[in-house]
Amino acid sequence: MPKHLVVSTSGNPDSNSRRMGRIAFAALEKADLDCEWLDIDQLDLPMCDADACYTQPAAQKLSATIGKADGIIVATPVYNYDVSAATKNMVELTGSAWEHKVVAFLCAAGGMGSYMSVMAFANSLMLDFRSVIVPRFVYATGDAFSGGKLTDGKVQKRIEQVVAELVRFTKALRG
Repeated sequence: MPKHLVVSTSGNPDSNSRRMGRIAFAALEKADLDCEWLDIDQLDLPMCDADACYTQPAAQKLSATIGKADGIIVATPVYNYDVSAATKNMVELTGSAWEHKVVAFLCAAGGMGSYMSVMAFANSLMLDFRSVIVPRFVYATGDAFSGGKLTDGKVQKRIEQVVAELVRFTKALRG
């Protein structure tokens, strides 16, 4: 049975991308699938220095967790027209653990202007690690949330669709 991982990459305790990730994780649990939640904000990760960072326990734990997963949902904030620096650092620390993974994205941003921002990151995963990218991703702005909750039914449905696509792709590739 394929294993699924949802990774929250936000450092903000009031993160909308984390909220989206939690919704995706709940959908995987509800479907009784083998899944794990990981919040990199709880790991005290080092910045990638292309040297000693790889020996740090937090980086090794992150790499092992990603390595065990078949399908991964990355819940990331978008800052300055790109995924967060923490998201990029996560991949730099874990490198080949991403090889041949199915990857989907949930993105939260302040405005609609950067809705394509995840594409450079996705291209890097495809080219460097031969990851399979789910062609549907969710991009939501703060308007989709109120009172600390997702209130936009269309965004909720899109999250459920991304989860279903991740599961379908992962099953097709891993059986």
